Amino acid sequence: MSDPIKGSYILMESLLREGVDTIFGYPGGSIIPVFDALYDYMDKFNYLLMRHEQGAVHAAEGYARVSGKPGVCIVTSGPGATNTITGIGDAMMDSTPIIVITGQVGTASLGTDAFQEIDMVGITQPITKWACQIRSADEVADAVAKAFYISTTGRPGPVVLDFTKNAQNELAKFHHERCTYYRSYIPAPHVCPEQIKEAARLINEAQKPLAIVGQGVVLGNAENELLQFLEKADIPAASTLLGLSAMPTDFRLNKGFVGMHGNIAPNMKTNECDVLIAIGMRFDDRVTGNPNTYAQQAKIIHVDIDPAEIDKNVKTTAKVLGDAKETLAALTQAINPARHEAWIQSFEPYEQKEQETVIEKELHHEGERITMSEIVRNVSDATQREAVLVTDVGQNQMASARYFQYKHTRSIVTSGGLGTMGFGIPAAIGAKVGAPERIVCLFVGDGGFQMTIEELGTIMQSNIGVKMILLNNNYLGMVRQWQELFFHKRYSSTAMANPDFNLIANAYHIANRRVSNRSEMDEAIQDMLKDDQAYLLVVDVEENGLIYPMIPAGETVTNILTPKV
Repeated sequence: MSDPIKGSYILMESLLREGVDTIFGYPGGSIIPVFDALYDYMDKFNYLLMRHEQGAVHAAEGYARVSGKPGVCIVTSGPGATNTITGIGDAMMDSTPIIVITGQVGTASLGTDAFQEIDMVGITQPITKWACQIRSADEVADAVAKAFYISTTGRPGPVVLDFTKNAQNELAKFHHERCTYYRSYIPAPHVCPEQIKEAARLINEAQKPLAIVGQGVVLGNAENELLQFLEKADIPAASTLLGLSAMPTDFRLNKGFVGMHGNIAPNMKTNECDVLIAIGMRFDDRVTGNPNTYAQQAKIIHVDIDPAEIDKNVKTTAKVLGDAKETLAALTQAINPARHEAWIQSFEPYEQKEQETVIEKELHHEGERITMSEIVRNVSDATQREAVLVTDVGQNQMASARYFQYKHTRSIVTSGGLGTMGFGIPAAIGAKVGAPERIVCLFVGDGGFQMTIEELGTIMQSNIGVKMILLNNNYLGMVRQWQELFFHKRYSSTAMANPDFNLIANAYHIANRRVSNRSEMDEAIQDMLKDDQAYLLVVDVEENGLIYPMIPAGETVTNILTPKV
């Protein structure tokens, strides 16, 4: 384009050049010029009007997590901008690539406390990979190019572009050039042969190796490399919460997931293995419990793209820095073929214990009320493990993580590091837009559902075919569980008087049903899945249900609570 165009139009053209096809947003005064430009690009972008700016960010996260492409949202200044903070923090904690574009007052008004002025760059610098204020139209194209480069390369994460109103309206010539370098920013360390050699030596010498697989494998598109690595060395593996779909559920070396509500066998074996290989995970406290008692007997190899994670929480014996796709391929080439049959068989007693004491009781419950676990497994089975799981936060999240099953990667969307209640509905919207060909099943509690219930309006207006399974126990269930187990059953502020969720769904013209009896469950699931329209299935689950196993916060990973006989 040779003629100068407005900064707002430069933004649209830049987004197109970066491959953006979807935008989530909410307009307002300081961003009107951008939305005015967007009006002329409605045939080029799939734009979704969300009902709250936090929802716009979570939707961008959901889109990014299933599509592998960065999510984009556009909001106004002031409260519109500050409403994005929770979502930005969530994306930072979970390494999700999103671009958040916020309106801002004109540069002449900066620092005057003008109407809806807020220092968005100052607020978001600690929770973004990069935050930049655009003050003139000729800065727009370069800022967008840098934003996408920084957000999507290396360890992904959120970027904020604070777009002043004068820059939106000014004229400048448009020239777009993809960013491939940014001074002082090194996306991924070069793979070091000496690090590979040392890690391979430890793996070759191991008699009882265990791998823990994090989301870094998925973010690095290294799922095939992971399976080849595990198969060659015959290493049993478990996943973190966000890494769950990196391996198919039925992969022979997949031993479930680790952490507070993870499976007994891999948690116990963490403190029995002789070499622990952590791949694309950050040793979160929900995984390690008390770090002073975590895998003290093991030599720990940490494979990660981010040097800041090495030795941050757990002291490692050897490190392998670099992109997972490269490092896993190099490790596979360097290690010797091995078999660890006796070690793998030693998981079976723990697996049998969990099957008998927890799983059978949850999936074949004799009580009057349906359990969260059985509805999750039944929905998973009904979709032939083909669906994308989206969760909110709480008991619904942990039951879903434990009992949903996967065939494909990028099949779990959940708030891990920040644990954001209200994440579920908007993230499910984004996930369905990002993978329209797949069934998207949201499991959400009655508490989290009501935090972003307004996004039912987005589902209605944009015809988003998400399947919402509301696990209704009339409590803030996870807080109630902690109160029961650790606070002498003092149920302070956790009982909930809930509305008629089905009537609310009717108001939004969303098909719905309520199930209270187990005999109705299978028919209701089939009714929900019969087409690709939005559906709300309200399931009355047991009010006092507990999610087991459970490792109390700060305890050793082997101090696992199971149901009392």
